[in-house]
Amino acid sequence: MWRNVFFAVLSWVCLLTPSVVFGARVVDSVDVAMKPRFLYNVDFSTYFDNREYRGPYQSPRTLFAFRLSPEVGVGLTDALGGKHRLMAGVHYTQPLGAGWNQVRFSPTAYYDYDYRGFSVTLGAIPFVHRMEALPEWLQYDSIAYARPNIQGALMSYSSQWGFAEFMCDWRGAQLPEQREMFRLVLNGEFRWKWLTAGGYFTLNHKANYAPPTPREGVCDDILIHPRVGVNLSRYLPLDSLALRVGYIVGVENHRDAHLSENPQGLLLECFVNWRFLGLRNVFYYGGNLMPYYGEFGADLHQGDPFYQSSLYNRTDLFAYLYRNNFVNCCFAWNLHYDGYHLQHQQQLIVYFSLDGLRRNRDVKLRGLLGK
Repeated sequence: MWRNVFFAVLSWVCLLTPSVVFGARVVDSVDVAMKPRFLYNVDFSTYFDNREYRGPYQSPRTLFAFRLSPEVGVGLTDALGGKHRLMAGVHYTQPLGAGWNQVRFSPTAYYDYDYRGFSVTLGAIPFVHRMEALPEWLQYDSIAYARPNIQGALMSYSSQWGFAEFMCDWRGAQLPEQREMFRLVLNGEFRWKWLTAGGYFTLNHKANYAPPTPREGVCDDILIHPRVGVNLSRYLPLDSLALRVGYIVGVENHRDAHLSENPQGLLLECFVNWRFLGLRNVFYYGGNLMPYYGEFGADLHQGDPFYQSSLYNRTDLFAYLYRNNFVNCCFAWNLHYDGYHLQHQQQLIVYFSLDGLRRNRDVKLRGLLGK
């Protein structure tokens, strides 16, 4: 059923054109304004992630690598004001201290259409194109390092009142050595003065391997997260102060085993930033959001394994060592309490984007993991 839903949504996206969505007339001839332009961009990121973990959910390790992401393409603006881009490139990821056989190449190729706040992007799309970075309970930072692209479609709409975005990520084609997997994510936020309201709906679907690999069953990981909050940044002598409270409700189905779990819990979030210093705290209390992690791992549950705990608190103390419209260099000391142990993690992440030079200098570049 979920496969049919995915293809129905994707077909609808592909049919979106200015003449259908906005009732505009069809232009038969190419206008001078539609002259193609050569486009290019280069992103570079390097991350040092040292994890001093112990306990039932995580193990200690250090990740150290860089990623170089050049891309080129063409763009044009049509007679109606719609902007079209066709881009192609590659992510070259090199784990430091490892040999050439550990290098990963991830191609990017996507078409992007943008008109009056509405955007549709199809193809292999860098995750940095998302308006809001996925939270840790939906995307583990190790997965963010290893999988730089959305495989499928990304739609968004933004205005002065907030934003909404929808993502279809086809994570695995069905092969004898690979499960069929995809993810749908719908999220958004409405803003009025200092009040905010929004949330997430996400579906992770894991099917079977292709024959001759034996069938193991189909699973669904469904999470719904409504939230409300306040953003007091404009009213206080701080760069940012935001508080949010939400509730997560899950439906975890293991169809062939006739098993179903319904975890739920409270999620509290706080973000404070003053000049180059910041603090972010996330508190979760409730059921195990990943009941089948031991059997299927990240193929089904994409979030941080700490969310298997019924009590989890994460505190990030961070400093922007350098930040402007095209560079973000951030050091973070992250404290994790999983109900058993207090553990810590150090992250140093540098992100450079040549495209940032085209942005307003007052708009700071968002980091690789959302800070």
